[in-house]
Parts: sequence; C-alpha cells; structure tokens
Amino acid sequence: MVTDGMRHDPAYRPITADEFLAIDFGTDKKFELDNGVIYMMTGGTEPHAWVQLNILAWLKTKLRGTGCRPYGSDMGLRVGERDIRYPDIAIYCAQPPRDELRNSKALADPTVVIEILSPSTTSFDQGTKLEEYKAIASVRTIAFVDPVNELCRTLERIGNTAWSDQMFSGERGIDIPSLNIVIPHEEIFARD
Repeated sequence: MVTDGMRHDPAYRPITADEFLAIDFGTDKKFELDNGVIYMMTGGTEPHAWVQLNILAWLKTKLRGTGCRPYGSDMGLRVGERDIRYPDIAIYCAQPPRDELRNSKALADPTVVIEILSPSTTSFDQGTKLEEYKAIASVRTIAFVDPVNELCRTLERIGNTAWSDQMFSGERGIDIPSLNIVIPHEEIFARD
C-alpha cells in the first residue's frame, strides 16, 4: 500500500489513471488514486451501505428508459489524469450501450455524484472531493448524505461556474433538476 509519505519520496513516481486501472490488486480491498498516489479506502458501516442501497434501488427504477444509468462504488470515476475516485453513487447520461462498456473499470463525465458521509471521510468528501467533482464540466448535481443524522446537502450548478448549495435540505431529499427528479427523503432513509 502506498502511504502519504511516499508522495514526498523522490523514489516514488506518481502513476497515471490508466496505470492505476491496469493494476490487479488481487484483494477485496478498494483503492483510490489521488494525484498519482494510491490510497486504500476505508470500509463502510451498515447505515452507509443501507442508504447507498436505498438510493441505488430507487434510481434504477426511476431512471429506466431515460438514457441515464446509476452506478455504485464499484465503478470508478476518472477525475483527472492522476485521479480515480469511487463515489458511492454516480449517474451517467448519454453513455455508450452497456455492451460497449463491458471492460470499463472507470467512466468519465457523470451528471450527478452522490457521496454518503461517514465520520472518517466527511472532511475529505466535502473538501477535496467536492472541489474535484465541481471541476468536472458534466456534473450538474453533487449531493452528500449523512445517514446518522438523516440530512442531505445538495449542490446544483448554475451556469458554468456558480453553485447553489442547499446545506441541509431537511425532509426534501435530493433535488436533481437536470434529471427532473427528487429522491425522496423517506426513500433515502427507508428502514425496510
């Protein structure tokens, strides 16, 4: 595993996204690429996994036939030449047919990115990752879901550079105007 200390080690050469995607880690652990450096990802909690499943199940049904597809954290997102992220949920529109993507390990140009927060990743998700996602021209909506406090934060692109930030949307859920949908609060946090 690569650690932050390696970033400053002159013997360590940062790798590209393509080099990262070609690595067979041979493990069930997950890794991300951050500025050419490989980092092991932490595992999620039950509330995190449950909320992710709720959102994905709702989106799969709602988006069927629209040309937009939701993916979970098994599909990588190319953020840059030296960055691969695994958002909890990303929605891609206008992608090639699925059979053409059969060997893809990462996609680019999502319309929506949703991260489910955990205590160990909250600052990184709403700091570094937020700025990376905002820099992707195709992204129209970025949402953060707090499964413990049952809160959502939704950012919507206005024009090319401005963002509207609904810090705590309360019972509204996640509003995605570009897809003309709102993921209901009760669906996100459904208990059964």
